[in-house]
Amino acid sequence: MKTIIDLFEESVSTYSGNPYIWEKENDKFIPTTYKETYNDVTLIAAGLLSLGVKHGDKAALLSEGRKLWVETELGILYTGAINVPLSIKLESQDLLFRLEHSETTIVFVSGGQSAKVDRIKEQLPKVKKYVYLDPKASYNDNELYINQLIELGKTFLEAHPNCVNEAKQQVKPNDFANISYTSGTTADPKGIILTHRNYTANVEQALTLMHIPPYYRTLLILPLDHCFAHVAGIYSFMAKGASIATVQVGRTPMETLKNIPINIKEIKPHLLLSVPALAKNFKKNIETAIKAKGKFTESLFNNALALSYRYNKEGYNKGKNFTFIYKPLLKLYDKILFSKIRENFGGNLEFFIGGGALLDIELQRFFYAIGIPMMQGYGLSEATPIISSNAVTRHKLGSSGYLVKPLDLKICDENGNELPLGQKGEIVIRGENVMFGYWRNEKATEETIKNGWLHTGDMGYMDSDGFLYVLGRFKSLLIGSDGEKYSPEGIEETLIQHSKYIDHVLLHNNQSPYTTALIVPSKEAIKRALAEKQLQAHSPEAHEEAIRLIQNEIARFKTGGEHQDMFPDRWLPATFAILPDGFTEQNGFVNSTMKVVRGKVEKHYEDRIQYLYTPEGKNTFNGMNKDTVKEILTRS
Repeated sequence: MKTIIDLFEESVSTYSGNPYIWEKENDKFIPTTYKETYNDVTLIAAGLLSLGVKHGDKAALLSEGRKLWVETELGILYTGAINVPLSIKLESQDLLFRLEHSETTIVFVSGGQSAKVDRIKEQLPKVKKYVYLDPKASYNDNELYINQLIELGKTFLEAHPNCVNEAKQQVKPNDFANISYTSGTTADPKGIILTHRNYTANVEQALTLMHIPPYYRTLLILPLDHCFAHVAGIYSFMAKGASIATVQVGRTPMETLKNIPINIKEIKPHLLLSVPALAKNFKKNIETAIKAKGKFTESLFNNALALSYRYNKEGYNKGKNFTFIYKPLLKLYDKILFSKIRENFGGNLEFFIGGGALLDIELQRFFYAIGIPMMQGYGLSEATPIISSNAVTRHKLGSSGYLVKPLDLKICDENGNELPLGQKGEIVIRGENVMFGYWRNEKATEETIKNGWLHTGDMGYMDSDGFLYVLGRFKSLLIGSDGEKYSPEGIEETLIQHSKYIDHVLLHNNQSPYTTALIVPSKEAIKRALAEKQLQAHSPEAHEEAIRLIQNEIARFKTGGEHQDMFPDRWLPATFAILPDGFTEQNGFVNSTMKVVRGKVEKHYEDRIQYLYTPEGKNTFNGMNKDTVKEILTRS
């Protein structure tokens, strides 16, 4: 069994001259080799040892993705301490809970995040040192700049040449590496304890699904605090001598976001990690660029997509049923259209690995068609996180892929009994990637891990070809009046994906006569549609038409609609409440991975939901919807 240190040092020995981390400096990406990274890490570790950091101490890391993020985490691990990676999306009070609960004694923080930490310092008596990754004007007694820490490390190494070697030899595979906090949107956040072996085991498992040659590069566009970026990015690439690059940090989060497409072109990645929110953005940008080229190009592109969809099917069955006759024409389309799109991703991109929430099959078909397939995977932080994934060599669009090896998986009913192949139930797994438990929360640990099996809380089934299908949260199932249970996530995702008038939707049914929905409309799309019909935003006719636009979108999935076979009518909303505001991280209605927090939304809009089950509320043109639409359309 390996530690993360073992994994790193094997690659330093084998690939010492290979670039490991690329970071943009003065308008150019500069590589740091494996050997250079090792030297940097050793100095950071020695600096920490000089401060008295010892085995089992907790050090928190709050920073945008950058070279120092990776090197600092490794430096912490070399001392035997535990890294507490923190999301930059957290505000001061969220940080306070995590820093107190984890018993952190040293905090690493970037300049862009330092104000959040500075506001709560007086409430953190256990924190002995703050290390700033960017320079500031002056430092208090318990503060220092990272370069000062490195200088301390150099001095300490001169006096104690074996200090880092002695510290790392004390680190064992089952020692804790990270305490990684959940979003905590329904209760206090839970600290997921991931050991060194959790990580190295999941890297070994992940590499049974994907091939990473030493020349591969990736741009890490996902937050580094999450274990998905750790395993599929930082550590899997490390294991194979390949290289990672960090996104150029802007002066604002929006500027950083705008740097992503620029950096992709510069670093020319072979593989990218993605989540549905990013995938939708990429797709939207591609469609906008095609539209800007005029009607002819747009028509050609849509024809090429349609043909490609018919040929590709679900990937594993592409070219079947005589569709192989499309191949010559598709080659032409690829040459004149799709290859040009791929150039915007650097030209080397072979595939995406998709994680996070459910990825709509239409998104998968889209990226597959243009020649950069998005291979959907499945996992959760408690599993370090990778459980399954599609791969370029073996895949079924619409599934979450086949299992990593070695791993045991079973599908269970509500009583924990294993179900036969093909039946839906809770996904339960066992393997070396299963977390140690939740930090200082034995009750939650016992509820989640039973006899070594991790109960994921997700619903799914295995097909006869060994592919896993994830259907949504097992515990967020909707229940009809007849006791029938069904998962809302797939329906919600599909409604959003297929409708330009719906930004967010949350379905509700708790043994009620019919399903209802809370809907956040797409304000700009509705305004454009009303303008085309020459309806004034303040007029009652406009308010009714806006409701009708949404109603018609849902009708497309009901009997008689173009998508009538996708879902049973009874699972679709019979009526809906239009909401004035979106689901955001700021209002707590989505978590840091952009998943809707059902309980919080339902509690906040409890009165609206109840109203939908009244005779007046069942009429979609009810007074509350009209008032909300009026507010949205007339809002500046």
